[in-house]
Amino acid sequence: MFTGIIEGLGTIREIRSSARETRLAVEADFAMEGTRIGDSVSANGACLTVVRLENRRFTADVSPETLARTTFKKARVGERVNLERAMRFSDRLDGHLVAGHVDGTGQIAGRRQQANTWIVDVTAAPALLRYMIEKGSVAVDGISLTINRLEADRFQVSVIPHTAKLTTIGFKMVGDEVHIETDLIGKYVERFVTGGKAGIREMNKADISMDLLARSGFIK
Repeated sequence: MFTGIIEGLGTIREIRSSARETRLAVEADFAMEGTRIGDSVSANGACLTVVRLENRRFTADVSPETLARTTFKKARVGERVNLERAMRFSDRLDGHLVAGHVDGTGQIAGRRQQANTWIVDVTAAPALLRYMIEKGSVAVDGISLTINRLEADRFQVSVIPHTAKLTTIGFKMVGDEVHIETDLIGKYVERFVTGGKAGIREMNKADISMDLLARSGFIK
């Protein structure tokens, strides 16, 4: 589990791909002391397991599911990535609960400066947007951000100077793809309320009633 508060950047140093496996070797810009083999590291929001560790450089296997859902299938040596090691339960939760399970990708559709902040628009599929709300949280390339505005085909976030300086979103351009993880709690709520029928058909207001919420344990 992660918070979406990026520790620092890293660089992809090696990509090994074969019919059986894909492995990424990433060198972090910061010291990795305390990290062990088997630990989880979020790279651009995707949870990877450390299988080899040498000082600041770690190697991780990338599963076919991760390749299908992320931009790692197009990753290049030298590419910069956001890194966050798994949270400790004794830590402050400064961002929001991020599982590191990327739901899909979006595309930066616009960016403009407003005072000292970058306003970034990201287009995404309806299947991802359905789990977003204005002023809710979303992880973009693993960065915990607040949704300013939500439209039929996109959402908008504000990026403060500190975030722009320390993460890849500071140099992403219009047209670049980004990883998106929607709100974990929202997905569980939908599953409980609809009895697992969401995804088979669109949920409408008639599906939700006070009786249904009571039977599902949300109210008494």
